[in-house]
Amino acid sequence: MRCQALGVLLAFSLPASAPVNGGEAPLPRTAPAPPPPVRSLAVEEVARWSAPEARQGVAVDAEHFYAIVNSRIGKYRKADGVKVAEWAGDRIAIRHLNSCLVDGTELVCANSNYPLTPMASSVEIFDTRTMEHVRSVPLGVRDGSLTWVERRDGVWWGMLANYDPPRSYLGRTHRDTRIVLFNDAWAEVGGYALPDSLLERLAPHSVSGGSFGPDGLLYLTGHDAPEIYVVRIPREGPVLEHIATLSAPIEGQAWAWDRTVERSIFAIARSSGEVIVMKIPNIEAAAP
Repeated sequence: MRCQALGVLLAFSLPASAPVNGGEAPLPRTAPAPPPPVRSLAVEEVARWSAPEARQGVAVDAEHFYAIVNSRIGKYRKADGVKVAEWAGDRIAIRHLNSCLVDGTELVCANSNYPLTPMASSVEIFDTRTMEHVRSVPLGVRDGSLTWVERRDGVWWGMLANYDPPRSYLGRTHRDTRIVLFNDAWAEVGGYALPDSLLERLAPHSVSGGSFGPDGLLYLTGHDAPEIYVVRIPREGPVLEHIATLSAPIEGQAWAWDRTVERSIFAIARSSGEVIVMKIPNIEAAAP
């Protein structure tokens, strides 16, 4: 009996890392790897066009660009910047068009009731040929304002934006901004958080524009900073990887890829009401 008691006493007095009863010692803990350095690059400005509606964002297709402000959209020729059509809506029903993108012959736009609360959003869809509103997808009250939306890999990616006081709601801050994934019924099926290195550049505002590039990376813009943030979807975990920041002659807000020209985007300078055409550097080629 004394031998059994001594064996129990020795087992419980062994260090936590020591093997017990012939078992293997636990593997030593390793510190998490630091995030890769964020590269600093610059875009190249190619052209500018005057467009009074260029206060919230811009979309683009093969022949035209579409300047956006709240409840108005102006359609302009890419060749010479001449305005050819417009849409003007009900400011109560469609209060705050944040961004649009061209999907075939449709202009798909993220709309919210910002700065009203509770925070409600919708997706508004227009015919690019006639500039008529064709349908609406009400998303109801969400935990942020929808600032951009884009379909990729069979789901809709969108940004739910939050802001610091005095524009915060229910105690949320810019750190509560998040990527959300919707299925075709617009139910949430996933999402991602933003990394600290990006969040600190957004404060006190949020993400206003976003779109996937031809390289598979996600490009984001803030509210007013002259920067474009490049993030990678992680292989594991819920946090996006911030890999580059591009300096650009913009004032944040929404923008769009020109899919007909290699690495070309259309963005805006909201203070002057201008649409700016830029060439984006090859991010992977610029890696150290």
